[in-house]
Amino acid sequence: MEANIKAAVAAGINTYGRVDNIETKSEFLTKVEHVFDTDGKYIDKLALLDEAFDDYPLFDELREVYVDLLLMNFFSTDIQKLEEDYLESEEWEKIEDETIDRGTELLNIFLYLRECKDDEIDPDLDDYLKEFLLVDEDEFQDEHEIYEDIIANQILVESTYAEIAKTAKTINPSSEVYELFYAIISFFSEINPKDAQFEEYESHSENKAFDAALYQIITNFYKG
Repeated sequence: MEANIKAAVAAGINTYGRVDNIETKSEFLTKVEHVFDTDGKYIDKLALLDEAFDDYPLFDELREVYVDLLLMNFFSTDIQKLEEDYLESEEWEKIEDETIDRGTELLNIFLYLRECKDDEIDPDLDDYLKEFLLVDEDEFQDEHEIYEDIIANQILVESTYAEIAKTAKTINPSSEVYELFYAIISFFSEINPKDAQFEEYESHSENKAFDAALYQIITNFYKG
């Protein structure tokens, strides 16, 4: 694993386990790290990741987020062991079809943050929406629809965690960003939170373990 992915994997599980007081967090982390470090095809590693979550159901809420991290690990590490045009192969196309419903919109965040590091720029919500997702372009209206609630509430990056959390409660639960809204807006509001800021963020959450884990995953992926 690359250092930032390893940091994100550990931070999410340790934070979730701390908040929900799960004694098996260290065992689970060891198992998940082993999956990420295992040599093998992405689809096989995904099956192993699902087995790990099946064995430790108290962490199941994080499953699809770790699918995103596993795919980022594939793009950064595993792909180097494969043929140069592997992502254009029939095998990869089949895998994409089989896993089309896996993961979350955090995958786009991770891809954007990697691009920010490559370009040596600071993450910015407006830049993410307009320059990375191209939500204003006619051919990307699917992305605009997915991120509609975030687009409508961009001003919250200038607000407090309390205000962000208050707005998060008003998001339609059927939205694809419903569970991610608080963490995404909070990250773009403060990309390097201090301990006191993180504690404040956690205090305003309706789903403390999940929200705390998400913020830690994103920030550690970015700075790791």
